[in-house]
Order: sequence, then structure tokens, then C-alpha cells
Amino acid sequence: MFLSMNNVHKSFTNNDKTELVLSDIQLDVKEGEFVSILGPSGCGKSTLLSIVAGLAHATEGSIELEGKTIKGPGKERGMVFQQAALFPWLTVEENVMFPLLPDMSKKEAQQKAHHYLQMVQLGAYTKHSPHEISGGMQQRVAIARALAMDPALLLMDEPFGALDEQTRSRLHEIVEKIFLETKKTILFVTHSIAESLKLSDRIVVMGTQPGTILEVIELNFPRPRSQSKEELLYYEEKIQALLKSEIDKVTEKEQKHAASR
Repeated sequence: MFLSMNNVHKSFTNNDKTELVLSDIQLDVKEGEFVSILGPSGCGKSTLLSIVAGLAHATEGSIELEGKTIKGPGKERGMVFQQAALFPWLTVEENVMFPLLPDMSKKEAQQKAHHYLQMVQLGAYTKHSPHEISGGMQQRVAIARALAMDPALLLMDEPFGALDEQTRSRLHEIVEKIFLETKKTILFVTHSIAESLKLSDRIVVMGTQPGTILEVIELNFPRPRSQSKEELLYYEEKIQALLKSEIDKVTEKEQKHAASR
């Protein structure tokens, strides 16, 4: 299997109190697959993605990529965060080139940067500074930067969560087009049911406290996706039903915490 998560547990200790945030995560991802991780706030979606990225470590269990245990960050995994995290003193082009320069010439890095900026439809903005472009465009630069490193696995942590609906819809089209063109394996964290239905081959629905996998839903719709609301309604209602008790659980905990203060 391309990516295997094997009985992954994760706990944090704070003020001598240990909290289990992920419990017994068992998941396999095939090469060339688009898998979304969907769940309520606090279910450990981003924590799980950080473990796959090598930015955090599992308390128990292991994660393997192409048969090798992940022990830390690696160039075979590209990460797109919730915020674009661009260097403000570099141009759009230079931001994409930055991680490439240790391993290739400036000319090669520039050619590669231009290729991926064209792919995210930013070829006309190579010389702009980050503050001169919109938030959605900045996220497209971050995607181009990750793709330019040619990772085997692209990790995306709610990359469109802070954007308006119209911009998100446009970026969904761009990401789907990139997925079809590059055949990259993508692991995508989201809290949006609509977003997961638009983009995913499979949706991993997570419960919370601690984070567990409730169900894995397979979507056999052809791409590019143009299904009507009616065609997706069954899956939307199924996911909403799965998440309802989990969201109620989070709300109840927050209310108890507020009452105890």
C-alpha cells in the first residue's frame, strides 16, 4: 500500500493531565488517490496530517509511506497549510523557487516555478509581492510551491478555510484539474462536507474525543465532477448524520467547560 496508518494513537500531556486526541487510526491510501479527512473541530484531523508530514510523532503506532516508516519531514511529502506562509520579501516566483535552489540551478528552479505557477493560473503574477495579490492567489502560490518540489504525497490542511465561497469554488476547480493532470496522491483535511464531496475519491469521516474513524465513504463519480445536488444529497445526509452526535458531543463539552470557569 502507498500510505499506511497502523494503529495510530496520539496523546498530549498538559499540567500533568494526559488527553488522548487520536485513537486507533487505521487507514490505507492508494497511490493516485484523493482522500479527504472530514470531522468536527477537535477531532484531530490536523494532528493526524502533521504526523503524516513528520511534524509531529504518534504516541503509539506507525505511518509508512511506500514501505518506509515516517520519522520526520521529507521531500517526498509536500505540505499546504491553512495559511499560505509566503516570505513577504520575496516575489511570487521567488517563493516557489526558494525550496528548489539547494538542489538545482537558479535557471532550472525558475523554469519549474513558472511551470507550476502557470498550472495554478498565476503566470502573469510572477514578479508580484505577496501583499499585492489576494488571499486566494497566495494559497495558489503555496500550492505551486508544494507541487514544484514534486512530492509523492501532497498534504493539504484546510487550505481554503479562510476564503470566501466564490474563491473556494474556483480553487476547487483548480485543485481538481491539478489532481487530474499530475496524478498526485492527495490527503486533504477539511471541515466542509461540500468540499469533500466535490474533490474526494474517498471521505474519511472522523469522530472526536478521542479522534477515531467513524466510516470511510467511497465516491464513484466521474471527473471532472459536475454532479447535481440531488445526486450528492444521499452522501451529504449520511455524513451529516454521522457527524451530528459528534458535534453535539463537542458542544456539550464546551458548555460544561464554560460553566466550570
